Amino acid sequence: MDVAEPAAQRLAWGLHNALGFVFMVAWTVGWICLALLLLLVTRRRDLALRMAARCWAPALLAGTAARLVVEGADAIDWSRPRLLVSNHQSIIDICALFRAVPVPLHFLLKREMTRVPFVGWYARACGMLFIERDNPRAGARLRREAAALLREGSTLCLFPEGTRSRTGVVAPFKGGTFQSAIDAGVDVLPVAIDGAGAVLPAGGFRARPGVIRVRFGTPLPTSGCGSGAGARQALADAAHASVVALLRRQD
Repeated sequence: MDVAEPAAQRLAWGLHNALGFVFMVAWTVGWICLALLLLLVTRRRDLALRMAARCWAPALLAGTAARLVVEGADAIDWSRPRLLVSNHQSIIDICALFRAVPVPLHFLLKREMTRVPFVGWYARACGMLFIERDNPRAGARLRREAAALLREGSTLCLFPEGTRSRTGVVAPFKGGTFQSAIDAGVDVLPVAIDGAGAVLPAGGFRARPGVIRVRFGTPLPTSGCGSGAGARQALADAAHASVVALLRRQD
């Protein structure tokens, strides 16, 4: 094998990723500025969220040479608010979910995101929720805020593993925020993302072409779940099993 070819390929991909990173930052800042201006004029968060889904996310997916395949969305009644729970492989998961979900989508993000210029401003202005991992007292407040958002008719997405998986293995789901779905009386919708970790692995910006599949499972009702830590953890375990089954499914 010619050793020069792999070296040339690495150089080409390095240049591609450097340019891609610059484009990602510039594209994100530009659209956030437009979205914040729109919010200032219209006071409509739904329009700013749709801009992310229809303008911002498609270009970033295309920039990584990723092809998005969505499965099961047509079977979901999107007129009803739901708590979406997904496995987490890559930062590009958010782009994939924005594109795959046909309604304005809110996310539960790490509190550290509020300190990121532009991204934090946009997230706050659009009503995203934030989790304080080092503050045990913040959990109850977060659950109340999430339940209120769901009762208002919004769709909320969270990554209950707590962090990105570097191996593709789905870590156990933390049950705390599932209480918000129980309190709001909305279904939990399991979502499996496959391929995102290969397209844009955790750590750095090293994009590679590939297919990202977003599979929607069967909604899990919360009526009759009861209350307390045991009930919400049982719901979390059921959602985890559903996501794992979706990832194992072969079409």
